[in-house]
Amino acid sequence: MDDGFTTERGEGDETHQRVPDGGPHSSAGHLTTNQGIRVSDNQNQLKAGARGPVLLEDFVLREKIFHFDHERIPERIVHARGSAAHGYFEAYEGAAKLSKADLFQCPGERTPVFVRFSTVAGGAGSVDTPRDVRGFAVKFYTQQGNWDLVGNNIPVFFIQDAMKFPDLVHSVKMEADRGYPQAASAHDTFWDFISLMPEATHMIMWAMSDRTIPRSLRTMQGFGVHTFRLVDAKDKVTFVKFHWKPKQGVASTIWDEAVKIAGADPDFQRRDLFEAIQRGDFPEWELGVQAFDQAFADSLPFDVLDPTKIIPEEVLPVQPIGRMVLDRYPDNFFAETEQVAFCPGNIVPGVDFTEDPLLQGRLFSYLDTQKSRLGTANFHQIPVNAPKCPVMNFQRDGMMQMLQPKGRANYEPNSLAETASEEGGPRECPVTGFRTTSAGGDLGVEKLRVRPESFADHYSQARLFFRSLDPAEQAHLASALVFELSKVGIEAVRTRMLSNLVNVDPDLAKRVGAGLNMPVPKASKAAVPVQDLELSPALRIINGPLEPTDIKGHVIGVLVADGSDAKAVDKLKAAIKKAGAVAKVIAPKIGGAKGADGTLIPADGQLAGTPSVTVDAIALVLSEDGCSALLKEAAAVQFVMDAFGHLKAIGATEAAQPLLDKAGVEPDGGVTDLGGDFIAAAAKRFWDREPKVRVLA
Repeated sequence: MDDGFTTERGEGDETHQRVPDGGPHSSAGHLTTNQGIRVSDNQNQLKAGARGPVLLEDFVLREKIFHFDHERIPERIVHARGSAAHGYFEAYEGAAKLSKADLFQCPGERTPVFVRFSTVAGGAGSVDTPRDVRGFAVKFYTQQGNWDLVGNNIPVFFIQDAMKFPDLVHSVKMEADRGYPQAASAHDTFWDFISLMPEATHMIMWAMSDRTIPRSLRTMQGFGVHTFRLVDAKDKVTFVKFHWKPKQGVASTIWDEAVKIAGADPDFQRRDLFEAIQRGDFPEWELGVQAFDQAFADSLPFDVLDPTKIIPEEVLPVQPIGRMVLDRYPDNFFAETEQVAFCPGNIVPGVDFTEDPLLQGRLFSYLDTQKSRLGTANFHQIPVNAPKCPVMNFQRDGMMQMLQPKGRANYEPNSLAETASEEGGPRECPVTGFRTTSAGGDLGVEKLRVRPESFADHYSQARLFFRSLDPAEQAHLASALVFELSKVGIEAVRTRMLSNLVNVDPDLAKRVGAGLNMPVPKASKAAVPVQDLELSPALRIINGPLEPTDIKGHVIGVLVADGSDAKAVDKLKAAIKKAGAVAKVIAPKIGGAKGADGTLIPADGQLAGTPSVTVDAIALVLSEDGCSALLKEAAAVQFVMDAFGHLKAIGATEAAQPLLDKAGVEPDGGVTDLGGDFIAAAAKRFWDREPKVRVLA
C-alpha cells in the first residue's frame, strides 16, 4: 500500500517504525533533542491527562524552553548593528616587495576572508541608515594564521588616545537617564563631549559629511585608520596606511533619503548586500597602501601616529596591492555575523603595529571584550573565528573547550618527547615565527623579546637561601626534594634536577642523590658563575628572628581519662591560660571523664577524633588506672607517638609513664612533668630529637 510512508527496521532487532517518505522525519531528517534523542511530538507538552497540568518529566519541553531562554548573548557595546559576507582576497604583483606575509607572496592566490560592516552607535536592532561612522572589519584566514584589519569607512578618528574611548562612546550612546536617542549623535551629551575635545574637530567634519550616510555597504571606502608597519623578507620596515576602494565607486545618500529609507526599510543596506551576492553581483574592493619611510614621516607637518590625521593622496598616492571579492552570504546570521570576533591584535609575520596610542589601547580592548560577549576564552574555536591553518599550543580547558588535546604535556619547555614514548608538543620557531619589528619609533629603544644580562644569575640566591637555613631546615628541604623526585618516573628529569642542585650546593645534591640512590652528575651549565653571597640568618624559621618564644596563641592538648585528678587539670588549664594559650581537654569520650573525686571533667574533643596533630603540645594528666585503660587504646598510643615524632613538647604525670614507654618516648628536653618547665617547653619544637624518629636526607 502506498500511503506515503516507508518502514524502518531498528538496527540489531526486529522492531519496525513507519515514517513519512522524504519528509523532515525521514531517516535522514529526524527531529531530535540536543542529546540526539528523536522527538515524536513537537506540538504538545506532556500533561497529566488531556486537560491536566504539565509534567516536570517532559525533558523535550524543558530542553527546548531552556535553550530558547538563553539564545541571546550580550551585543557589542559599539558596532552592534552589522552585516557580513564571505569572500576572498587576491594579491597583486609587487605586494611581496612590501611584506613577507604569506597572503602577499603569490599573485593571484586567493586567501579566504570574512568581512563585517557595521554602524557604531546603535544597538543590534537599530536601522541601517543613521548618520554614523561605519565599521569595516576584514578577517584574513591566511596560512600563517588570522589577520584582522579592523577599521572604519572614515580614515581618522575622534580621539587621539584610547583613554578617552569609554568617554566618547558613553557620550554618543543613548543618554544615561532617558535611554534615547537610539543610533543618533544629534543630542546634548555627544556634542557636549565633542565641544570639549578639540582633537575631534577633524573627525566631526567627516562625520557631518555625506560619508556617514553611504548609499550602500558596497559603495563605501574602508580605512585602517592607524599607521601600521609592513616588514619584508629582509626585515626592512615600511610605514603604511591601508585603504579599501570599492570598484563600484563611492556613493552616498542625501539626508532626506536616509531618513525615508530608515522608515521604509530599516534593513536596506543589509538587504542590498544579500541581494547583490545572491544575483552574482559580487561586491569588490581594491586594497591599497600609502607606503612611506621615517624620513617621509619626519617631513610631514603632523605626527603619523596621530589617528586624527590623514596623509592626502595628492601628497602620497595609494599603491594598489590586491583586491577583495565578497561572493557568499553567511549561512547563519548568529553563528557567523554575530559571533565573529575581530581583534586588531591578530596579525601575521610581515605586519606589525606602530606606537599609535589609540591602536595600542585597541590591542587590549578588543581581545578583552570577546570573553564578555562570547562567554569563553575559547571564542577562537567558533568556526567563523577559527584559523584555517594548523593551531598548536598549550592553552587548555576553559568554558566550551571543543578540542581534545592528547598527551600530558600542556606546558613548554618540556622534554617528554626526548625522555618518554610520547609527544612533547609544538615548539617555538625563531625562523618562521612572528617577530615584532625591532624598530623602536619614538621610544628610542628596540622592542625585543629578551632577558637582560642582569637577570642571568639563577643560582647564587638559591645557594644563599639554602646555606642560610638551620641544619634541621636544610635536612627538611633535602628530604622534600627526595620525596618529590621519587615520584618522578623519568630518570632523565631526576638527573637534570640533580645537575641543577650541584650549582646550588654540592652537598645538597649529594644528599638528594643518596636519597634517590642515584649518582650525582656534573653541574649543569650556568649562564654566569655562581657567587657565594653573605648568608642571611633572617631567612631561617628554626632559630630565626621570628621563631615563637612563648606559647601565646598555641593550643595545648590535655589528655584525661577516668580517674584523672580534676584539680590538677584545672591548675594546668589556668597556667596555660595565663601564658596566653588555649587548653583543649581531650578524653576517650566526648562526654568527658570521671575525675578521681567523682566530678566530671568536661572534654573539648574526643580522643579518636582529636589526634595530637591538631594541637601544638600535649599534656597527659592520667592516673594509674586511666593510663592502664589507655594502653589498650590505639588512638591513645598514636596520640603520644605522633606528638613525640612531631617534635612537640610532652608533659606528663608520673602515672602516665607506661603510656610514654609504649609510644616509644625517650627522655629529652621536650619531655617534662606538668610544672613550669612544661609551659616553657610547649613554646617550641625539639629539633635535636628528629634524627631519633626519622631518617632525613
